[in-house]
Amino acid sequence: MVFKIGLLGLGTVGTGVAQILLHPQGRHSLVSEIKIQKVGVRSLDKPRRVDLPLDLITTDLEAIVMDPEIDIVVELLGGLEPARSLILKAISQGKHIVTANKAVIARYGDEIYSEAHKQGVYVLLEAAVGGGIPVIKPLKQSLGVNRIRNVMGIVNGTTNFILTQMSSHGADFNDVLAEAQKLGYAEADPTADVDGLDAADKIAILASIAYNGRIKREDIYCEGIRNISAVDITYADNLGFVIKLLAIAQKINPDTDELQVRVHPTLLPKDHPLASINGVYNAVLVEGDPLGQVMFFGPGAGEGATASAVVSDITNIAGILISSGDSKILDPLLSSDHQHYCNVVPIEKVETRFYARFLCNDIPGVIGHLGTSFGHHNVSLESVVQIGMRDHLAEIVVVTHDVNEGDFRQALEEIKTLSAINTIPTVLRVLHS
Repeated sequence: MVFKIGLLGLGTVGTGVAQILLHPQGRHSLVSEIKIQKVGVRSLDKPRRVDLPLDLITTDLEAIVMDPEIDIVVELLGGLEPARSLILKAISQGKHIVTANKAVIARYGDEIYSEAHKQGVYVLLEAAVGGGIPVIKPLKQSLGVNRIRNVMGIVNGTTNFILTQMSSHGADFNDVLAEAQKLGYAEADPTADVDGLDAADKIAILASIAYNGRIKREDIYCEGIRNISAVDITYADNLGFVIKLLAIAQKINPDTDELQVRVHPTLLPKDHPLASINGVYNAVLVEGDPLGQVMFFGPGAGEGATASAVVSDITNIAGILISSGDSKILDPLLSSDHQHYCNVVPIEKVETRFYARFLCNDIPGVIGHLGTSFGHHNVSLESVVQIGMRDHLAEIVVVTHDVNEGDFRQALEEIKTLSAINTIPTVLRVLHS
């Protein structure tokens, strides 16, 4: 039985997918049953790194999703449009979808999955989170009987590379960003990566799967790494921490449906499982009951890694179609049919520890003033250290115990009004071991 696919996009990942499908030797036998029917591209003039017959390539993307001979549409265009419209149109024609597009799923997953459930087709997206790391299918299947307490991870290779380089070489953010762009790890416009938007899309998907509900992307608190300095990395190291951009989804109480879903730079204890994940690698740590902890680690992006996940999804659909025939009853372990929205609590209600760095006028009693202001708002301090002088200002680093974020923010507003305080350059959250 031959399955015909329409491939939307022949960039880095699309090329990797085509290479696998054109060379099935040594792979799972189902790969040889997949035939590329058509490939949609934006321009016919761009040179290609894969040897495809010219009559397979077209700029008419809509014709691909409407082609009655195509069984599976593989969307690798990226972005929101025309990806969203093409996916919905393909679904309306009864075609299954494989995509690596985390942005379109994070923002429009509700309508895409609702339509797919109505039409009895699959939408698989293993490649959308973690590149070649198998994490979505294990969350749905292998870990599905667990009560998931939290899912957290380093899910953006660009920011992890930048923070690793800053830590290794004592370099500042802008210098390392320029290096990452030169090496191809960062885009010319790095906003989605360094501001945490890409990671927020990914944790929206992981949280939706882990907690069997839809996540409103706009409910996710998102903070990037632009304000991290080499100074903070050094101080964190001296305190026994590393700084990582974490994406976190956490059940607040097992008896309620309230979740924390957030992305922000975080001080991680050096003995934490995610603290040693460096460079462009990704890792996702899942904690559940009765499982305990399990971590998924590997290359989070790149042609080979992402193409591997895409083709895996294609063969999964092919295998199910062979075993089920023309049945429109979807396998519940692969489909997503949850309808309710998860209750994501605002960041102000989160309980966490904080690291804060203050530049203060060098006058007596500064530390006492800080302690008094924090005390007014129920913020308990674990440590207060005066590091030294910077630009004729006293530099003080504070680490709190677990506190309510709203209380901590109110304390900072009061502290900003103190005549002794010049600036508060950095505020970061701290994770327990």
